[in-house]
Amino acid sequence: MAPLLRVMWDEGADRAIPLPEYATHGAAGADLRANLAPELRHGGIFLAPMQRALIPTGLRLEIPEGFEVQIRPRSGLALKYGISLPNTPGTIDHDYRGLLGVILINLGYDPYTVAHGERIAQMIVAPVVQARFELVDSLSETVRGAGGFGSTGTK
Repeated sequence: MAPLLRVMWDEGADRAIPLPEYATHGAAGADLRANLAPELRHGGIFLAPMQRALIPTGLRLEIPEGFEVQIRPRSGLALKYGISLPNTPGTIDHDYRGLLGVILINLGYDPYTVAHGERIAQMIVAPVVQARFELVDSLSETVRGAGGFGSTGTK
């Protein structure tokens, strides 16, 4: 059974903006939309190249225990305009109840304006496993060993 996320409008949010929704039956991510303050709704939020901004969604979430929400870029915005998330994927823990905002960055060459109601990111609901940590004197051996970045080759 799918986890239930409880969603609440933030004070002052435009309730005409759709709630997160999956664009297709097979979509992994639900689209999140910009829900701007009244004074920004007409003109949007301007992002110069390399500028970043916190874009409000107008939402607060209650994520069930044992789950997180990951915020990821929309591939179309990334390809066409260079709009991405500097901390992708962003993580929202199940115990956070504040306003859901999305940090966008313009990695493109041209300015970009985020419009009120625009789909700006996608959110993935994922299970969380918390590890235990044990301090040891040695680690098991593997073929790769300590080989790091690029150590397995390019082909």
